[in-house]
Amino acid sequence: MSEIQAKIKTFLSKIFGNHDLQPDEDIFALGFVNSMFAMQLVLFVEQEFKITIENEDLEFENFRTINSIANLVERKSMLTIHS
Repeated sequence: MSEIQAKIKTFLSKIFGNHDLQPDEDIFALGFVNSMFAMQLVLFVEQEFKITIENEDLEFENFRTINSIANLVERKSMLTIHS
């Protein structure tokens, strides 16, 4: 597990408690995510990884799993580095 994935998992574990969330497990399908938590998740990602989540990034597919969030962070980080 990468450092990015580990940070995301640590944040999500505050919500999921004892559930050992796997990197490809759909957090929306588990039923723990509501609109308030989705906003908190976006803010966490922006602050923790120093990236900006644009409107076009706000798709379920980008936030569905630890891996999809990590992929979004990596894509956005590369854009920031190359800008």
